[in-house]
Amino acid sequence: QVQLVESGGGLVQAGGSLRLSCAASGLTFSLINMGWFRQAPGKEREFVSALTYNGGTTYYADSVKGRFTISRDNTKSTVYLHMNILKPEDTAVYYCAARGTLSGSGSSWRPSYWGQGTQVTVSS
Repeated sequence: QVQLVESGGGLVQAGGSLRLSCAASGLTFSLINMGWFRQAPGKEREFVSALTYNGGTTYYADSVKGRFTISRDNTKSTVYLHMNILKPEDTAVYYCAARGTLSGSGSSWRPSYWGQGTQVTVSS
């Protein structure tokens, strides 16, 4: 079955950096669009970033543009989210997601598969 396993979350001070990883199995990774969502306490899950199966097109929420970078390594079936200049409002559980059609700004993406999530906490 499909498994998405996130890692790399943690506690960081404002202005700091983290790199999230998501290792995928049970699917043909190199043919699948991948990305990230997040959910803060008391809020709905929101789109963060995504990229196409070959990494040729990337998508970002306005709130993270210029600070976050998404990438993938198809040889390792892994997608990454490099997060810089972190802010307290970035505090959330970050979920890896897979499959589905990407278009427009990316925010309408409806992935088929989800990871369990990894906590990111940014202190002020």
